[in-house]
Amino acid sequence: MSTSKTKTTAIVVLAIAFVGSLGYAVISNNNGTQVIEQNHTQIAKISDEKSDIQKNFDESLVRLDSMTSVSHSMNSQLAGLNKQIARKKAEIRRILNDRNASAADLAKARQMIADLNDKITNMQQDIANLTQTKTQLTADKMGLVQDTTTLDSSLMVTNTAKQGLEKQVDIASTLNATNIAIVPVDVKKNGKEKITTTAKRVNKLLVKFDVNNRIAQSGTTDVYVVVVGPDGKSVMAPATGAGTFTTREDGDKSYTGMVPVDFETAKTKNIQFAFTPSGAFQQGSYKIMIYQNGFKIGEGTQELKKGGLFS
Repeated sequence: MSTSKTKTTAIVVLAIAFVGSLGYAVISNNNGTQVIEQNHTQIAKISDEKSDIQKNFDESLVRLDSMTSVSHSMNSQLAGLNKQIARKKAEIRRILNDRNASAADLAKARQMIADLNDKITNMQQDIANLTQTKTQLTADKMGLVQDTTTLDSSLMVTNTAKQGLEKQVDIASTLNATNIAIVPVDVKKNGKEKITTTAKRVNKLLVKFDVNNRIAQSGTTDVYVVVVGPDGKSVMAPATGAGTFTTREDGDKSYTGMVPVDFETAKTKNIQFAFTPSGAFQQGSYKIMIYQNGFKIGEGTQELKKGGLFS
């Protein structure tokens, strides 16, 4: 083989090798470009997915924030659920803030957001139920308050009616005094008694009367006797002294004597009251008034004469 042929052959071989190397380089470059493009596509996909997850998370937080004012008043009932939601929020934020988060991490975050939304929905339902219960309790309370007001009003009316009836019964239970007799008596030194109307000889007035009432309950009651002298004003006091009692119409009033009476329902009771003054009887008209239960139940008068020279 000649030298010229050998060179030509070498050149051809080198040319083939160069072309092969150039083709490999082109193929390798094309493959590298394709890998880079694939990586860019994957990165863009992950970025888009991360943005979508961030958007879903933000929407969940908006829902959660909208319930804050309501849930604060119900923290005791929702405390456990709030803690679970707080843990979910922290984990989702960690994944979203991680620049190197993998597709698996993002899938986990997406699932956690779905769980978070479920818990938020449950919280909304719980809050709705609690609000409904609170509303019902408030309505029940208002109803009870209204019922109490009505009962108080009815009770007030009932008490007023009861007091009115009691007052009527009390008034109706006042005794009636009948057959009033005022007997002026001259009591001799030997104890003998003689009825007389001569003032200077009278030293005792004997007041007799009957009391009765068909509805008054049996028991002891006080009957007051008031003796007014001839001047028409002065209440005469006994030798042992007198006192005061309260009337329904005239307030406190002095009495001459007080007689305890054992009374039986619907039975007539005869009462006698003997009055001996601290001084002498005077000529004139004596007025006797009888009181019981604060009311005047009877009255009578007795005239004592001056008498003659030999009376």
